[in-house]
Amino acid sequence: MLPQQRELYLQMKEDEKLVHMPVLEQDELESFQYQLRDSAREDYAITVTWWKQVKGELGTTCSMWGTVKWIDQNARRIKLVNDEDVQWVPLDNVTAISS
Repeated sequence: MLPQQRELYLQMKEDEKLVHMPVLEQDELESFQYQLRDSAREDYAITVTWWKQVKGELGTTCSMWGTVKWIDQNARRIKLVNDEDVQWVPLDNVTAISS
């Protein structure tokens, strides 16, 4: 197998893992807002899962635990912080939150 063929095959396998952004109900979105504000206010850690665009309408899901340190309503994103990382997460891409 040529290196180009191998690379193409591996890229094809990676593309198979991509998913469409999940469609969420309004009550789920409202619950996320409450949990995010509560984490920021009470300073406790949560796990946030969000969808990240990769190719067109397909993407992958990312997950990180941490405390919400800032909710930027203008840019529609949150600042999630833990011992090892800081991540700005788009509010509109959040797909799940757990305590």
